[in-house]
Amino acid sequence: MNQPNDKLKRLPVYAINELAAAKKRMVAAGRDVIDLSAGDADLPPPAIAVDTLARAAADPAMSRYAFQVGLIEFREAAAAYMKRRFGVDIDPMTELLPLIGSKNGLAHLPMAVLNPGDFCVVPEPGYPAYTAAILADADVYRYPLVREKGFLVELADMPADTLAKTGLVFLNYPNNPTAALAPDDYLDRTIAVCREHRIVLAYDNPYCEITYDDYRAPSILEFEGARDVSLEFHSLSKSFCMTGWRLGWAVGSSDLIAALAKVKSYVDTGQFLAIQKAGAAVLNKAEELITPLRETFEQRRNAGVEAFRNAGLTVDEPKATMYLWIQLPNGGSSAEFAQRLLENEAVAVMPGSAFGAAGEGYFRIALTVDSDRLAEAGARIGNVIT
Repeated sequence: MNQPNDKLKRLPVYAINELAAAKKRMVAAGRDVIDLSAGDADLPPPAIAVDTLARAAADPAMSRYAFQVGLIEFREAAAAYMKRRFGVDIDPMTELLPLIGSKNGLAHLPMAVLNPGDFCVVPEPGYPAYTAAILADADVYRYPLVREKGFLVELADMPADTLAKTGLVFLNYPNNPTAALAPDDYLDRTIAVCREHRIVLAYDNPYCEITYDDYRAPSILEFEGARDVSLEFHSLSKSFCMTGWRLGWAVGSSDLIAALAKVKSYVDTGQFLAIQKAGAAVLNKAEELITPLRETFEQRRNAGVEAFRNAGLTVDEPKATMYLWIQLPNGGSSAEFAQRLLENEAVAVMPGSAFGAAGEGYFRIALTVDSDRLAEAGARIGNVIT
């Protein structure tokens, strides 16, 4: 049997896939599993999405190839949302690109902007898809996020010779998995470094609508100079409970949009047009639709914080995202803790090490079940740590 190529060997195991398989085995065996691992809430998608998709799917024209142009109506709806939400003017045809979920664009961007030997800065702990830069023959520089520095990537703190060879940096605020926020002055100085060193800034922004306590998450494109060097990635997955629909968009520099579209033209033929039609309907009513979802997630945040504090854990109260990033109380391996918790108490969480070595010592809770189930999960976790 042929061996996988060297690039594939350099990619770490995608932990969420293994955890999903273990959960399915336990459910099949009759265990009552509380799944707090993947950021995949148990809430239904908006009714307007379902209704629009049903009607659109009956139209034969919607079953044709989408190609990278996609549905113009979706492009226009996404651009209009960016204007309403962030005050940013976007050309829907040259500065925006429909994606088969934001992951589709994030994973392919390195192929569009990096050359062999270039560095790609990947925050750690961070979304594993960023490491796909390895498939572009890039060198991955894993930047450790630490609590003492607000879980921020400070490019100016990198070794000068590495920074000089850096072509791409992934940033994600509000952050997965830490729930950290990016202050305005931080974004200003990061943009300045990227402009000085000609670094592409990929700003992954899928949690911008899941915010609490009057916090407002910005777009990187609101900041002066960002459009010259940035692509921002948005998704309907988290904000509108449409994870399986796989629909998102990239927005920013027209040159970067064109480069990403060229790569994608060789690896996919665009998202199903009927799904884009449904996405447009959702974005046109985004403000109305997100309000009850945000209230639900806030209730779950409050319940989760209380439940895990009652279990004896130290838990920060996040102002955004659908996650709690919790330090292991007694040290040890986060993977071993997660495995013990799953086997003994049938609660699935993500070990911090699944997000990279710098995530060791933590585990992540996703607020994907209702308040009663979060309380039950807290009680079960208490059995493991006491």
